[in-house]
This record gives sequence, C-alpha cells and structure tokens, in this order.
Amino acid sequence: MNSNIKTNMITAYLRSAMISAVIAISATSAVADDLHDLRYKTTTIEEVEIFYREAGNPENPTVLLLHGFPTSSHMFRDLIPELAEDYYVIAPDYPGYGFSSMPTVDEFEYTFENTARLVSLLIDEIGVERFSVYLMDYGAPIGFRIASSQPERIESLVIQNGNAYLEGINNDFWEPIKAYWDDRDSVNKGLDNAWWKNVKAAYKQPNMSNDTALRFLTTLGATQWQYTNGVSNVESVSPDTWGHVQPLLDREGNQDIQLQMFYSYGSNPPLYPAWQEYLRKHQPPTLIVWGQNDEIFPAAGAEPYKRDLDNLEYHLLDTGHFALETHAQEIAHLMRKFLHRTVKAQPLAN
Repeated sequence: MNSNIKTNMITAYLRSAMISAVIAISATSAVADDLHDLRYKTTTIEEVEIFYREAGNPENPTVLLLHGFPTSSHMFRDLIPELAEDYYVIAPDYPGYGFSSMPTVDEFEYTFENTARLVSLLIDEIGVERFSVYLMDYGAPIGFRIASSQPERIESLVIQNGNAYLEGINNDFWEPIKAYWDDRDSVNKGLDNAWWKNVKAAYKQPNMSNDTALRFLTTLGATQWQYTNGVSNVESVSPDTWGHVQPLLDREGNQDIQLQMFYSYGSNPPLYPAWQEYLRKHQPPTLIVWGQNDEIFPAAGAEPYKRDLDNLEYHLLDTGHFALETHAQEIAHLMRKFLHRTVKAQPLAN
C-alpha cells in the first residue's frame, strides 16, 4: 500500500477516534452538568401538590433539606449547588408554603404530624431509602418525627437553629405562643415582656389578644426582622428573601394557615423526650451550624445536644435565624467535610 495513502488512513482513523472521544466526554459532561443543575418538580401526594427542588445524581447519598417558617425550599437556593456534585439533594415545600399547593385550613390538617407524614410519603415516592437530613426551625419537628419513627433510614443530621429541648424555647419570644397553645382565645398572656411590649405599642393595643399578636409574625416587618436580626451587616442580606416570602404569606387564607401551625407547634415539646431518646440510642452523626444571635432559637437550644450525642461537630456562627443568608459558603464547606467523613460521598456514575 502506498505510504501516503496508509498515513492518510491512519490520520483519518485517529481523527475519527478523537472526535468520538470528544463527543463521549462532552456527552458525559453534559449528563454530569444536568445532574448538578437544579430541577424544579411537583408531585401530588394525597391530592396535595408538593413542589420540591432536586439536584445531583440519585446514585449518590441523599441529603433532605427541611425548611423553616416563614420561608420554603427557597432558603436553600445557595446551598443546593454546593452539595449537588457529590450528593443527591431534595428540598420540598410544605403544604401552604412556597410553591406547594395551599388548601384552606378546612380542607387540610395543618399540623406538624400531618406535614411530616406527607414529607415521608414524598421521600418514599421519590424512591429514597436512606438519607441525611438538614433540620432548620419548623424542619426540626418535622425531621425528628421522621427520624425517630424510621431511625434505620437516617445516615446523619445537620441541625441549624432547630430545637429539640425546652432550653431553646425558654425566652420572651415564646411566652405568648405557649399561652396560645393552652387557650387560643387568650388575651395579653405572655405579652408583657420586653420583646412583645414593642409590638403592642406599635399596634396601640395594651390588651392585645394573643391571636392578633401572633398574626403580627406574618407581616412584612416581622419577616424582615427574622432575616436581619442578629446579622452584623444587614446589607449582606438580600431583599430577595422577604421579596419571595411575603407575597406568599399575604395570600388570602395563608395567615390562618400560619396561625394553625403556631398552635400545632405546641404538639412538639411533649415529644422532646422521645426525640432525645432517639439521639441517645441511635447516635446519628450530627453537625450543628447554629446562628448564635437568633432570638427565636438562641444558642441555648443548641447546647443540650451535647448531652445526648457522642459524634457531634458543633459550630456557633456569628449571625441570626436564617444563617444561610449570610454564611452559605461556610455552612456548605462544613457540610461537605462532615458528610464526606460520615456518609462518604460516591463519585458520579460514568
């Protein structure tokens, strides 16, 4: 065979092989990029539409992110991409929050027990067997219900301003809420402390009902306060937060939902001993990343976890209630190290 023809054939073959390799690598990268990208999904659980954010490869260890009041999975928007390369991440909106459906209080049982049940059904529908769970604010009583009833499914816990001890709700903020648990028609019960006197003065109601006082917590001023209180630099908190949350709180009927959930929160403290027993007995590896300047769930609520957990990594952060708004990168870094140590992330499948 002519040497030039042979050389041309080899060159053509190599070029073809290189092109095929580039296409294969590009396809693999595209798949990987797709897996890392956020997916926005909605499914129906018992006639309730549940919205959730999803990212990462389902073959990797799962991290379930449970949001607090008054926000939604939106609070995890900066954290999810930081975890998606090595973990399969799921962040649902509870009924009445975010982009999930909002049946009225007459159409749906707005309790922590029922919300936890629906979240558990969502996990089953997605097909997740075992997972780590991020517990924040309302996410704590929801997540602890799931964890204590199905301990074999829990790989680790990440706790951020989420309570399981009476020490964390022994402060001025909680006094009228506790009175509301005892009597929804109570008037001026627990409202004569430094925190709530300001609210009564603003409303010019010296004998404010507890119902009216708690409705204040759904207003724009209260929402902004939750995001900015305890933050060293208020300008570091994006107004996108309350810009997203407040219009959802202002929907007709949503305030009644929030009042129902405030009342249902009273079902949580009686379960604290059982959740603490779960921690002592099963010893899930736990990372605490707590905004220490939070006036709702102060650092006093983080300390008792040390009594019951042997495998505990503990960090107090110089921020407030919504720590991810100011410390997302730091929390993501701590989570990746913690999860790699306790769950061992697997590489993306080829």
